[in-house]
Amino acid sequence: MTATLTPAQEAARMVDSLGPEALAKAQAYTTGGHWVLLGGVLVTVLVAVIMVRLRLLDRIAARFAEPRRFGPTLVVSAAFLVISTLIALPWTLYTDWHRERAFGLSSQPLGDFLGQMALSEAISTALGALFLAGVYALIRKTGKRWWMWSGGFAGGVTLLALLAGPPLIEPLFNEYKPVPPGEVRTALEEIAEDVDIPKDRIFLYDGSRQSDRFTANVSGIGPSARIAISDVALKQASLAEVRAVTGHEAGHYKLGHVWRYVVIFPLLAMLFFFLLDRLFAPTARALGSDASLDEPRGLPVFAVVGAVLGLLVTPLTNTLTRVGEAEADHYSLVTVNEPDALATALVKTAEYRYPRPSALEEALFYTHPPVEKRALRAMEWKAAHPKAEAPSAAAP
Repeated sequence: MTATLTPAQEAARMVDSLGPEALAKAQAYTTGGHWVLLGGVLVTVLVAVIMVRLRLLDRIAARFAEPRRFGPTLVVSAAFLVISTLIALPWTLYTDWHRERAFGLSSQPLGDFLGQMALSEAISTALGALFLAGVYALIRKTGKRWWMWSGGFAGGVTLLALLAGPPLIEPLFNEYKPVPPGEVRTALEEIAEDVDIPKDRIFLYDGSRQSDRFTANVSGIGPSARIAISDVALKQASLAEVRAVTGHEAGHYKLGHVWRYVVIFPLLAMLFFFLLDRLFAPTARALGSDASLDEPRGLPVFAVVGAVLGLLVTPLTNTLTRVGEAEADHYSLVTVNEPDALATALVKTAEYRYPRPSALEEALFYTHPPVEKRALRAMEWKAAHPKAEAPSAAAP
């Protein structure tokens, strides 16, 4: 008689089934990602030093008689975003394109990557410049409390992005079309009904264009909320796995996780702007900039302070995200009740998120609980909530 495996043994068996080579590759990718995070801060500092020493923004601002007005601020802000993107382009190509292809996580051609990047940067530049011009206007008009007003402004912009992103921005990068009729659509409609998302907002998109990762998502808020599943998931997953993963994503929506960020993000933005107010002058001196806080030519200083503070706050934001991911897993288990499928689907994500990090590595860098822990919780749920067996047919 075969001994019954404990939940911990089941979870370990699932992870071990990937094989030592795949696990080593996942560990290399994940650890490399930590260095990429740290390297990104250094690149930001390097870009800032180049821009300050060459006085690139100073030259643009000097073309305006009153560079502190809204129009010139908008132009200088847009110039900053474009120039910094171009200087950092080699780093971006390495981290976002070459590295993904090297680890077998993307097959996107370079031309398509650059085309989509150009589109993304055009949108980011237009919207980002408007946001920065708004922040500078608040600095000049609201006095010492500018950081509070700017945090609230950031919260409003976040809400607009959540509303506009799914219907207006995301279709620029991928093709979204209704999930074709069949058992997958029927299953997704049941999940959509549970979280009050209309059935006509269930989409399939060509996620394989950018990445070979197994994924689905529920995005947007209110009238823009929708369920979207990547074609990669349909190709690689069983029906039960699609249900389990979509149930997880629906859990984020039903549990209101997005509203946490609508509240938390403005508070973090206020903290950032408050610290920026205090740190701007010493950072500017360190970089060799003579810009003042209300001048857009000081944006390289903004970027350096933001990069360093962003790195320092990463463990906190990661912890908040991990809590939400664990809650969404639990929601899927309760509502969909596919513990085996949830666990096997999660194991498929181990190729880009090493499933057995140290406690310190998890606390500092992981946005999701480690895969083995998540599989363990699924197996514990399975043990505590056995499905009722179908009754046997009566003898004739």
